[in-house]
Amino acid sequence: MKKSRIGINVISIFLFFSLCFNFSGCTMKVNATDLMQGIVPNKVTPTEKMNDYIVKITDFSIRLFKANNNTLISPVSVLFAIAVTANGADGETLEQIENMLGIPIENINLYLYSYLNSLPQGEKYMLNIANSIWFTDDERFTVNSSFLQKNADYYSASIYQTPFNRNTCKDINNWISNKTDGMITKIIDKIPSDAVMYLVNGLAFETEWMQIYEKQQVKEAEFSNSDGTKSKAEFMYSTELTYLQDENAKGFMKYYDEGKYAFVAILPDENTEISDYISSLNGEKIINILSSRTTETVYTSIPKFESENNTEMSEALKNMGMKSAFDMYNADFSKLGSSSHGNIYISNVLHKTYISVGEKGTKAGAVSIIEASDGAAAESEAPKEIYLDRPFMYMIIDCENTVPLFIGTVLNM
Repeated sequence: MKKSRIGINVISIFLFFSLCFNFSGCTMKVNATDLMQGIVPNKVTPTEKMNDYIVKITDFSIRLFKANNNTLISPVSVLFAIAVTANGADGETLEQIENMLGIPIENINLYLYSYLNSLPQGEKYMLNIANSIWFTDDERFTVNSSFLQKNADYYSASIYQTPFNRNTCKDINNWISNKTDGMITKIIDKIPSDAVMYLVNGLAFETEWMQIYEKQQVKEAEFSNSDGTKSKAEFMYSTELTYLQDENAKGFMKYYDEGKYAFVAILPDENTEISDYISSLNGEKIINILSSRTTETVYTSIPKFESENNTEMSEALKNMGMKSAFDMYNADFSKLGSSSHGNIYISNVLHKTYISVGEKGTKAGAVSIIEASDGAAAESEAPKEIYLDRPFMYMIIDCENTVPLFIGTVLNM
């Protein structure tokens, strides 16, 4: 039977954004039926084999970074989006997603569950995650209970069923506002008439440096842009003790409060183009760089910078092997649910990111939107010097698991 081309949107919004350290505790009522009343999360035992997945997850992060032209991304945000969506996939669609990630979906679920339950928290650093799923009460769409159960088990998702109208739009924005203490109050303006589901993940990161820069450590200097021009910028100077090096680059780590998270700077050699250096990277190389760090005195500078990026990831994910999920005729999301209007497939993947690095610390945020439609060592004798005054690559990592929360480049100031 030929599948209908009538479009039903399934929009999955995954947010990765900054939060303040001190919450004001504002709350807004959500006026929707809570479907979790009939679903009790099963007990899940966190895996103790986190290291088994780190290389493959880092490799996915680097491939995604390169596939999106080395622009600022949050691999963790995209990974959560894909993982939740994959729980509704089957057949070749699921197989391609698993091959792209290099990990079976059950292992991804267990890893992300374990990761969520192992996140370090402190007074001056934070990485928080929350999830919710919203379904229309329109009879044309039926969600599979196994999909709800899976996401309840691993992602602690709040699950709601509601008429998709102006009030629901307000409810979703209120939920987001609650989870961000009013930092983000609005993400959707209206709900399309053919939308049937929203999956919302809120993941927030903000932290202070372990050693905050003092006023006298901030000085103006020149940055050599990628096009050969020079720009004035404010640089933050400090002495760090963690040195990184491979055959074509050197770098350093600057730790955030209590050393649970770190800013990683990698500066290619002067005779190596940053694009060529990044093209040579994979997950194993990144892990090797981070794991081979040595304790040495490093005189450093970081330019104060603020960056944001807005990209559409569908083609990048297709090129990485996730083709079937975007095929209106052959996508298989039968484990997610069904529609009387046609076959469910992914039609759009949007990703927005933001980062600000300054004297006190770092704020970083990202938005990932998946839209689906149906239609058919010892100190060295001499200190090292690494001044980030020309194009460089950077990451924000979770030090325990060395998972890249953000990856980006600074090419121009």
